[in-house]
Amino acid sequence: MEEASEMLQVRGLQKSFGGTQVLRGIDLDIHRGDVVAVLGPSGSGKTTLLRCLNFLETAEAGTYILDGETFQLGRVTKRQIAQIRRKTAFVFQNFNLFSNRTALQNVTEGLIVARRIPRAEANEKGRRLLDKVGLSERYDYYPDQLSGGQQQRVAIARALATDPEIIFFDEPTSALDPELIGEVLQVMRQLAYEGMTMIVVTHEIAFARQVSGKVIFMEEGRVVESGNSAELFAAPRHARTKAFLRTLQEHGDFLQQEAEQKEDE
Repeated sequence: MEEASEMLQVRGLQKSFGGTQVLRGIDLDIHRGDVVAVLGPSGSGKTTLLRCLNFLETAEAGTYILDGETFQLGRVTKRQIAQIRRKTAFVFQNFNLFSNRTALQNVTEGLIVARRIPRAEANEKGRRLLDKVGLSERYDYYPDQLSGGQQQRVAIARALATDPEIIFFDEPTSALDPELIGEVLQVMRQLAYEGMTMIVVTHEIAFARQVSGKVIFMEEGRVVESGNSAELFAAPRHARTKAFLRTLQEHGDFLQQEAEQKEDE
């Protein structure tokens, strides 16, 4: 088996909003094929980190190395950002679909407009990707005709359309009703099985435990602890990580009990 190659390195990433420092020197090492779950309480900087990695926010300092090419985050140019984004994709918490475009058009818009791919070729690819995420009968549906889970699967198909090397997922199930979460996580499990490199900000502890190979726990703009998922969940070293995982587990148990009670009713 070929050894995983290092794909993305980040060193000393810093980001402030006004006078508040949100990220305080983040270091990351992501290898090709990694599925990394980013955990942490609200306000810990998880989403800001993800947005900085895809340049939806601009970090003030740090080094960003992608596929061996180095970029200085405080001085990155628009051309360099475009270069990096050709290798990355972002799945948003609230889908961010065009309301006046069908599912197929949402997937193909970027291919046709930004990448100038012929419409027929883009449509063929779009249909193939919608099939992949289980929406083969929803090509012509508009977002308001789709459930939240279906909309998020359209968003995943859109992310896949550009053939990214890495996909960033920002709380991809947090806007969904509980019964719709599973269909989105199943698509993500399949992507992980196929070797897609993913960084996932999530509170879905079962997904993080079962699918991710690495976990990063953040608090107050810092990485408190990171490591192999199985080892970190079995024996977290930091007291704050232990407390957070215990809270997540208790919340998950509560939701499970609620679901079982509803089934009984």
